[in-house]
Amino acid sequence: MKKFIVGSRRSQLALTQSKQFIERLKAANPGVEIEIKEIVTKGDKIVDVQLSKVGGKGLFVKEIEAALYNKEIDFAIHSLKDVPSVLPEGLTLGCIPEREDARDVYISKTHTKLADLKEGAIIGTSSLRRGAQILNRYPHLKIEWIRGNIDTRLKKLETENFDAIILAAAGLHRMGWSKDVVTEYLDPETMLPAIGQGALGIECRIDDLETLSLLATVHDSETEVCTQAEREFLKLMDGSCQVPIAGHAIIKDEEIEFTGLIMSTDGTEKYCVTERGTDPSELGAKVADSMHKSGAQKIIENLNNTPKSN
Repeated sequence: MKKFIVGSRRSQLALTQSKQFIERLKAANPGVEIEIKEIVTKGDKIVDVQLSKVGGKGLFVKEIEAALYNKEIDFAIHSLKDVPSVLPEGLTLGCIPEREDARDVYISKTHTKLADLKEGAIIGTSSLRRGAQILNRYPHLKIEWIRGNIDTRLKKLETENFDAIILAAAGLHRMGWSKDVVTEYLDPETMLPAIGQGALGIECRIDDLETLSLLATVHDSETEVCTQAEREFLKLMDGSCQVPIAGHAIIKDEEIEFTGLIMSTDGTEKYCVTERGTDPSELGAKVADSMHKSGAQKIIENLNNTPKSN
């Protein structure tokens, strides 16, 4: 068996989750040799501008996909929520391993519960999705933009004028940092997760049968069908980085239950639909169709037409 070269972002979290996935691959394929190639993406370089202003999460995958095309790497390990819903021609998600916790976590400087924060308290997040849901439920709070890796944002909570921040549970779990810092886990009814949150997407060339065979050994079918419903909804809603969009699917009573959410950035408009079914693509399409009929498309069209900053 050849040595496989895997592409990963250079951030601490990306490298940690890549190493954890590689260990899982090695456990399922004793003797396989895998080497990590670190790749710095445009999204990693832009640390002083909100991602929604400069092109969104696709910024974290383009350079890695170029390395796939050039055959510098055999596969890439992404956070699935960073992967656009439509992949470039010739590339595929060869594996979606078992999902980590998809929830968001709320971290308070003073360990004050979210519901108990006083008027004007400042919550730091770089996510339009998180900000809109907080403002919808707690309009007396303030949202301020924050960027950086997990450790950077945790430090900013302590040193800057934030009362709390919101992060993905999965990243904290993978780094082993959740035990001492989390004030509350936010259930999906309070904070619907980002599409694909908590899952990894392992991307490779569609004609690379040897790599596809390797990745199949750690593929998780339940995570695949749930994230497929979520990503189909994202694709059909044309949900760009400019739009507060969320979606989360689970298996319930042998069916897929999927909830999709579209909101205005200030949290005043909210469209939320839940449907159940057995075919993930059809389910995602059904929720998207309900959204279109209810008028959610107007929010998306308005926000997608908002000029981005250079």
